[in-house]
Amino acid sequence: MSHSQPDVQSLGAGTGKLVLASEGCPTLGDLEPRDTVALLAEAGFVVLRGFRPSVEDFSLFVKAHSDRVTLDPARTFHGGAVAQKVDAGTDEVGLHLENGNSPFGPDLTWFFCETAASSGSQTTVCDGYRVWDATPAADQAAFAQDISYARRVEEAKWKQFVLHQSGGDKKVEDITFDDFLALVQDREGTTLVLQEDGSAHYTYRTPAARTTLFGDRPSWANSIFGPSYNYEKPVIGYADGTGFPDGLISRMKTLTDELTEDIHWQDGDIALIDNTRVMHGRRAILDTRRTIYNALSYIRRDLLEGVTA
Repeated sequence: MSHSQPDVQSLGAGTGKLVLASEGCPTLGDLEPRDTVALLAEAGFVVLRGFRPSVEDFSLFVKAHSDRVTLDPARTFHGGAVAQKVDAGTDEVGLHLENGNSPFGPDLTWFFCETAASSGSQTTVCDGYRVWDATPAADQAAFAQDISYARRVEEAKWKQFVLHQSGGDKKVEDITFDDFLALVQDREGTTLVLQEDGSAHYTYRTPAARTTLFGDRPSWANSIFGPSYNYEKPVIGYADGTGFPDGLISRMKTLTDELTEDIHWQDGDIALIDNTRVMHGRRAILDTRRTIYNALSYIRRDLLEGVTA
């Protein structure tokens, strides 16, 4: 980083980075967004420690790197319309991209740990670059065709999402299914059908190994193992309607387990994750005093200029 200098260290067995506050760089506002994004392109995920932020500071930091903030309609906002409290029960959560089973996946996933757990409860990360590089050629070939996710979303949840995604120009009671259709009309591979009870059923087609925010290198980054805590569990398979070959998903589960790393939270930590490259999850929560906030956003496009992985 080229302006006020934090202390940057390696984190984990891959390319992850730990950014420590320093005498010359004591607050989040001292970090240059372009430098943070360049580091993220290299690392895939970055943990910032020692900056002592509030929820409001965290929200401002997210906004400084983002063109637009999105949301999970099943969660509530804190500290402004950015941070949402993570409240997906206490069980272990499988690896996934945030909103990766829908056509509305953000570029960036953010976490702010206000209060760390005394034990367990780590956030997990798994770099899709490392996964793809370690995947045998036969299994890489099995993912040459697109996969699809299909599920139903309750009326109240899709309306709240559309309200936020479209800029809040309407009241939620005035949102219509046509407004939802308008959001997906330019998203190839997505179909959306209104159900008799007002819910929406969608099918979303996407590669399992995808290009990323910062380049064309394949990353096995998806939500095949992901949670459905606040939603109906999706049906996942190949986009042509067939199921995965016997043993394929169990082999990928074994491989991703081997390459998964833990973020051991400390009070005040922030994690920034490339949501197009690095999957995340969570170990079971053992200490319910743990308080973590989540934010989802689309990166400022000017920050991508000249940056590659």
